[in-house]
Amino acid sequence: MRLRSLDVFRGLTMAAMVIVNNPGDWNAVYPPLLHAAWHGWTPTDLIFPAFLFIVGAAMALGAPERLAPATVLRRGAVLVGLGLFLSGFPFFEPSRWRIPGVLQRIGLCYVAAVFVWQALAVRGDAVATTRRLAGATAACLLGYWTLVALVPPPGGVAGDLTPEGNLGAWLDRAVFGTHLWKTTWDPEGLLSSLPAVGTTLMGVVAGVWIGRARPACMAPSLVTAGAAAMAVGALWDVFFPINKSLWTSSYALFTGGVAMVVLGLLHRRLDDGRSTAALDRLTAPFVVLGRNALLLFVLSGLLAKLMIVLTVPGPAGAPVTLQRWLYDAAFAPLGPPRVTSLLYAVATLGMFYGLLVWQDRRRLYWSV
Repeated sequence: MRLRSLDVFRGLTMAAMVIVNNPGDWNAVYPPLLHAAWHGWTPTDLIFPAFLFIVGAAMALGAPERLAPATVLRRGAVLVGLGLFLSGFPFFEPSRWRIPGVLQRIGLCYVAAVFVWQALAVRGDAVATTRRLAGATAACLLGYWTLVALVPPPGGVAGDLTPEGNLGAWLDRAVFGTHLWKTTWDPEGLLSSLPAVGTTLMGVVAGVWIGRARPACMAPSLVTAGAAAMAVGALWDVFFPINKSLWTSSYALFTGGVAMVVLGLLHRRLDDGRSTAALDRLTAPFVVLGRNALLLFVLSGLLAKLMIVLTVPGPAGAPVTLQRWLYDAAFAPLGPPRVTSLLYAVATLGMFYGLLVWQDRRRLYWSV
């Protein structure tokens, strides 16, 4: 089952990702377009969990029970491989190669979510399946909280939530050495992938619900459940702070709830024959972005790296990055720094959108 609401949600998420990741000047960025420094959240911190949620919802709507284990593992391996390629590009220096990453986490969460679905689904009984999946989600979140709160890393203390001192950072150093984002810790580490699987399973639950009934009946339930998850996540924040880099259980629950509310609202409006021609035109660009999300992710990552690796002579003759030269020459003179920095990001998104429109018209879609 393919839903316009899911394509639009995926496209909105990808558009936000490109804008956040490609400012003209990192020293001139509006605060909502930056991640929270540590505890807490900003709108930017909603992007990654939204995408994992969408992965889960799309998986549930695509008959995952029919997927052979080899197919599931192959798809996960392709995502992990692409992530490792992006981490090493363009120099592929072994000593500086980051092993964890965004696509690596998506691949792991996809594989885990499919296998959990196949183990727990009750054929012909969506209610029982939903309950079992909700239980698995709770187990992921409570299990992670228990490990981080009660198990001390060697040489550390239980409940340490500092970047280098938490249990997940110790595990990543033990497994990956210094091949991490910050050498001593990584926001996409192994242990924090457990609650990220919980985020993906929340999407699976939403997908199961959507497959049960018409949007007019199901959308209010999605919105209500999402609001409840947000409330519980906000309360849990008191004891286990919302933190994207640690992917705390409160963060997973809160952001998964936000994603569920957004999907419920879009589903009610776009998938029940109530959408108007004007609304279809308004959402069409996001459908284009959403249908080729993986291609957009890879190309935007490659371009961002190339733009800071390639250099050209600057005004004083000294070499500057191609990105800096382009921004200073074409965007910086147009207005205040934050405005032009955002304008550069929007222009980058517009360029990719033009490419994806060409792909969409020819029905060329990149998937694993």
